[in-house]
Amino acid sequence: MDKSILDMVHETAQDLHAAGVMKETTLREFDALCLPPVKEYTAIQIKRIRTKNHASQGVFAAYLNTSVSTIQKWEQGQKKPNGPSLKLLNLVAEKGLEILT
Repeated sequence: MDKSILDMVHETAQDLHAAGVMKETTLREFDALCLPPVKEYTAIQIKRIRTKNHASQGVFAAYLNTSVSTIQKWEQGQKKPNGPSLKLLNLVAEKGLEILT
């Protein structure tokens, strides 16, 4: 069984909406609940993500729309990514830099 219980419940909610027994706003709220959690990374993990993608700090910063200084601080543990930067970092960790092109 490849699908999680949450996936199956989400499909059921979509079917209920398609059948007209669930409002669009309720379905959107349910969709938001089904988003995967945003993982936080340590300095070592961030550097590993960057090097796994064969990117310099400058290239990595450009893809994440941040500064080289910020990447350096993340990798040294002086700062932690948050908000949109953290979400982008999660995407890159899962799917690689090509997801952002």
